[in-house]
Amino acid sequence: MKPIRSASTAAEREEPLPGAAPRRPLRVLLTTDWWEPAVNGVVASVATLRRELIALGCEVRVLTLSPGIRTRSEQGVYRIGSVSAGMVYDSARIGMPASRRVLSEILCWRPDVVHSQCEFSTYRWARRISRTLGIPLVHTYHTIYEDYTHYYSPSRTVGRKVVATLSRRILSGTDAVIAPTLKVARLLSDYGVRRPVHVVPTGLDLERFRPATTEAERADVAALRARLGIGPEQQVVVSVSRLAKEKNLDEVLDHFAALDRPGTVLVLVGDGPYRAELEERADRLGIGDRVRLPGEVDPSEVQRWYRLGDVFVSASLSETQGLTFIEALASGVPLVCRRDPSLAEVILDGRTGWQVDTAEEFVARLGTVLDDARLREQMSAAAIAHAHASCGAESFGRSVLEVYQQSRLPRSPRIIAREAVAA
Repeated sequence: MKPIRSASTAAEREEPLPGAAPRRPLRVLLTTDWWEPAVNGVVASVATLRRELIALGCEVRVLTLSPGIRTRSEQGVYRIGSVSAGMVYDSARIGMPASRRVLSEILCWRPDVVHSQCEFSTYRWARRISRTLGIPLVHTYHTIYEDYTHYYSPSRTVGRKVVATLSRRILSGTDAVIAPTLKVARLLSDYGVRRPVHVVPTGLDLERFRPATTEAERADVAALRARLGIGPEQQVVVSVSRLAKEKNLDEVLDHFAALDRPGTVLVLVGDGPYRAELEERADRLGIGDRVRLPGEVDPSEVQRWYRLGDVFVSASLSETQGLTFIEALASGVPLVCRRDPSLAEVILDGRTGWQVDTAEEFVARLGTVLDDARLREQMSAAAIAHAHASCGAESFGRSVLEVYQQSRLPRSPRIIAREAVAA
């Protein structure tokens, strides 16, 4: 894998020769089917990237989908009219035919790089703008679609072949691909993708993710517990995710039931199409009175919910990086999760939590953390330190900026993906 060099600021990169006219900052167009106020990993990643690129001196605009059929623009964000695609995937939308006004405005602005974040509606716009202006198209591959085959194919094998074919076709039109983990990069290599692939972990703004340390924060935690009917002496196992089948929350409920601790409460923060099934399963397992589903929370307030937890749990195998895992770490909450290559750099076994392979190990590790207050305290401190050392937003922005720089260099139109991807 070719190293990504440290990127300078846009102003430094564009420094003119003596006597020459000043050059403008690098202009970046980010395209995404998902944007605020939606809550998911793509939105969190793109919002962080936008903020960090601006801090590095870039001009950044966003092209996304409107929640309705009307196209509108606001503060550097273009929202294309769209219609619901909920029959395919909950909350998904499909963009309407191109707005000439928006397209003309973007072309007149003349971005230097288009960075696509989704493979569907806005990707078509990204590719069209890239070709029209003759500028690089960079794409971040956020989602492991073969873990979502239950939405569109009764066969996982057939579904994987469909995903591989579509991924090759879509990514063949890019100048560079960003994968958030080596797991994703290797998957793309298996699919036969032959574009330059850069592994750049998504960074997060971790300043607001911290344990409750002030009187106001501790009072807020107490208020949340009271709201959920959790007593002051009860321990809390927390999970933050979309309530969807691919998140494997059935398994979390099974493990929590097997833990058999009447004084412990499981809080599943989030909402989604699988909520009713989870509620029914909790009742069948006899733990309905110890499971709380507070629903979707505002992104600006999600840090409050991590502070409820003594332990963060997940059995999902569909993560590309696990941003909620990193937020939990920064909040000082140890993790117990299913083993997955995407978490290799997130969970340090025995220090910030554990990755487990079996149901028995899951229950045992969870019980160990809950039973040992000193161990929880040690893991909490290690989790905070590790999150800030490895998952900060600034390094994320600089690494992506370096990908832009490399994609703008003259080179052969056919470049094989990084050597380490196939290793």
